[in-house]
Amino acid sequence: MNKTAAFLTLLIISWLGFAQEKYTISGTLKNKTNGETLLGATILLKGTTIGTTTNEYGFYSLTASEGDYILIISYLGFKTIETPIILDKDIKFNIELEEDTGLLDEVIINSEESKKVNLRSPQMSVAKLSSQTIKQIPTVLGEVDVIKSLQLLPGVSNAGEGASGFNVRGGAEDQNLVLLDEAIIYNASHLFGFFSVFNTDAIKDVKLYKGGIPSRFGGRASSVLDIRQKDGNSKDFKLSGGIGAISSRLAAEGPMFNNKGSFLLAGRASYANIFLALAGNENRAGFYDLNLKTNYELNEKNKLYLSGYFGNDNFKLSNFFTNSYGNLSGNLRWNHIFNDKLFSNLSLIYSRYNYALEINSQGIDWTSDIDNYNLKYDLEYYLNDKLKFDFGASGIYYNFNPGELNPLDETSGINPLKLDDKFALEAGVYVGLEHKISDKLTAQYGLRYSYFNRLGKQTLNDSANDLPVVYNEQLDIYERADPIGETEFGSGKSIADFGNLEPRLALSYQLNKKSSIKASYNRIAQYLHLISNTTSATPLDVWAPSGKFLEPQIADQLAVGYFRNFRDNMFSIEAEAYYKTIDNRVDYIDGADLIAQNTIETEILIGESRAYGLELLLRKNKGKFTGWLAYTLSKSEQRTPGGAAGGLGINNGNWYSTPWDRTYDLSFTGTYKFNDKWRFGSNFVFQTGRPVTYPNGQFQYNGLSIPTFSERNADRLPAYHRLDISATLTPWKNKNRKWQGEWVFGIYNIYNRRNAASITFGQNVDTGVNEATRTAIFGIIPSISYNFKF
Repeated sequence: MNKTAAFLTLLIISWLGFAQEKYTISGTLKNKTNGETLLGATILLKGTTIGTTTNEYGFYSLTASEGDYILIISYLGFKTIETPIILDKDIKFNIELEEDTGLLDEVIINSEESKKVNLRSPQMSVAKLSSQTIKQIPTVLGEVDVIKSLQLLPGVSNAGEGASGFNVRGGAEDQNLVLLDEAIIYNASHLFGFFSVFNTDAIKDVKLYKGGIPSRFGGRASSVLDIRQKDGNSKDFKLSGGIGAISSRLAAEGPMFNNKGSFLLAGRASYANIFLALAGNENRAGFYDLNLKTNYELNEKNKLYLSGYFGNDNFKLSNFFTNSYGNLSGNLRWNHIFNDKLFSNLSLIYSRYNYALEINSQGIDWTSDIDNYNLKYDLEYYLNDKLKFDFGASGIYYNFNPGELNPLDETSGINPLKLDDKFALEAGVYVGLEHKISDKLTAQYGLRYSYFNRLGKQTLNDSANDLPVVYNEQLDIYERADPIGETEFGSGKSIADFGNLEPRLALSYQLNKKSSIKASYNRIAQYLHLISNTTSATPLDVWAPSGKFLEPQIADQLAVGYFRNFRDNMFSIEAEAYYKTIDNRVDYIDGADLIAQNTIETEILIGESRAYGLELLLRKNKGKFTGWLAYTLSKSEQRTPGGAAGGLGINNGNWYSTPWDRTYDLSFTGTYKFNDKWRFGSNFVFQTGRPVTYPNGQFQYNGLSIPTFSERNADRLPAYHRLDISATLTPWKNKNRKWQGEWVFGIYNIYNRRNAASITFGQNVDTGVNEATRTAIFGIIPSISYNFKF
C-alpha cells in the first residue's frame, strides 16, 4: 500500500511539473545614454540554461515555467543588470542599460555572459567587430576602415595592397553579399580599394558570416557581410567627427518628432585633390559619401525606419582618362510586434551602382549601371524556451545596363554602341528553426528555396550545338563560335529560369561550462556573376545574370570547430576547419575580350572551384592589453575542363590556384591602454604571395619578340608582410567638458617593406635585355588625425 501511494505521489508530482504553466517576458533593450537599440545583447535567467540575445532591432523574448528568477542582462561596455522577477504572467519589460564608466581602465572584447551564450549557440564561422574595436586598429593614412579590419581575422584576405573587395575562405570577391542596412552594395571600395565605403561614425554593428550562413540570407556563394547603421541619438543632439590626412568626416544625430524618433546624418569627404592641385599635379583622386537614417515610433508595437547611403569616387590621370563610380541605396522599414512572441520586419529597398570612364586619347565615353528593387518580409517567432522560428520571403527585380559607348567629342572616331540591357527576377522563401534539444545540444535547421528568372526584352545569337565557344585543334586555342542565327525574346518572355533548394544545418554541443564543439553545413545558389579578368573588382567589371549560357553557381560548405574559454573568460580560442565546393564557376579563355562585349558567353568557359583550410583565433578578452592572433592555413583551387566545347580546357583541365589563394595568412592585433590618457595599438600581417602568371620564354617573329607563358597562376608574388603601430592621446581635460577630443598618431608599414602589388616584364629599349619591374603601392606612411564628439 505504501509503495502504491508513493508511486501515485511521484506520478502526480511529475505530471504537475510537465503541466506547469509557462509565461513569456519580452521587450526592447536600449542604451540609456542615447536611446540606441542594442543588438546581440544577452538575456539570461540565472541558474538555468534559458537565455537569448536581442535581434537586429533590440527585441527579445524569453519563455520559462512559472516561478521566481533572477534576470541577467549584459552587453559589452555596459553595466550588467541582475533583477528579480516573478514569472506568474506574461511580462513586457523594456530595458535601458547604462554605460560602464568603470571600464575606463581596461578594455573588454567579450563579456562573460555573452561568452556563455556563444558557446551554446549553434552559430559558428561568424566574425563580429564593434565600431570601437575598429577605431583602435592602425590603418593606412590613419583612415579607419571596416574591411581592412576584417582582413585581420582568420579566413579573410584580399587580392593585394590597394585592391578593392575581400576574399572569404578561398572565395572570389563577387561571392560576398555586402549589405548596408539590408541594401546590397556592389562595390564597397573608395579610391580603388584603399578605403571602404563604410563610415565608422555611422555604424553600429558589423557581422561577417563565413559559414553556417542562416537561411534568411541567399544569393552569394561565400559570405555575408551584414552592416547596420546607428539609429541616431533619441535623447540629445550630438556632433562627432574627425580630421585626417586624406579625408574629414562629420556626423550629427539627435531626437525628432517630440522624442518619438531620432535621426543620424553623417558625411565624409577627401581633399587629396586640393593637395594635388596646389602641387601643380594634373592628376585627381577623391571621394565623398553620405549616410542618413531616421526613425519614428508610431506606438509601442510599430516603428518606421528610413535609411540611405550615397557615395561617389572620381579619379583622373592627367589628360589620359577620367573614371567615376558610386553607390546609392535606400531602405524603408516597418517593425511590427504582433505579440510577446512574434516580431516582424517589412523592408522596401532600392540599390544602384553606376560607373563611367572617359579615355581622352581614344575619344571614349563609357557608362554602365545596375538597379535593383527589393521587397522582403521577415518574421521571428519565439515559440518557447526550446524553439525559435524565423521565416520570410523576398523578391528582387534587377535591371542591368552592361555598358553604353559614345564618342567623347566631335573629333572622336568612336561609333556609338549600346549593349543589351538585361532584366531578371530573383525570389526566395525561407524557414529557420533554432532548437534546444538538451542542456548541452542545440541545433539550427534551415531551408531556403530560391528562384531566378532571366527575363526577355533581348535578342540572343544562336550557335551550332548551342556552343558559343569552340576549340580550334589546329591552333590549340579556344575561339568564338560563328553565329548561325538569332532568337528574339520579347518583353514578358523568359530566357531561362532556375530553382534551387538550399538546406542549412548547424549543431552545437557544449562539452562543459568552458568549451563546445560545433558543426555546420550550408548550400547556397548564386545567380549573379562578376565578369572580370582582373584579380580584384574594378569599376570596369561587369555583373551578368544567369541565363541561357550562364548557370547559377552552387556552393556547398561543411565546417567543424572547437571553442573554449580560459581563465574566467580572459582568453578564448576558436579553431575551425572547412571544405567548400562551387559548381558553375566562370573562367576565361586565353585572350578574352571583355570590354564592350555584348556576347559575354563567347569569352568564357565554365568550371568548378574548391577551397579548404584550418583557421585559428586566439583572443585576450579582458585587461589593459587585449587583442587577437589569427592564423589561416588554406588552399583555393579552380578546374576548368573543355567540356562540350572540346579541348583540354584551362591548364589541361587540371586543378590550379585561384588568384586569391593564400596558403599562409598570419595576423596579430593588439591594444594596450596605458592610462586614461594614452592607448597604443599595433598589428602585424604576413601572407603568402598571391598567384600570378609569368612569361617563361620568348621567340622571334618578323623581328618582334613574342613571349610565352607558364601555366595559369603557376607562379607567385613574393610574400607580403608589414607592421603598423598607433598611439591615441586623450587629453585629461576631456573629463570635465562636453567637447571630447583625441589625437591619433600612426605609422603604417613601419619598417618600409616594399610589398609587390605586381611584377611586369619587358625589354630595355637601350640594352635589349629583358627586365622585371616590381610595383609597390605603399612604403612607410606616418599619419595624424584628430577625432572629436560634442
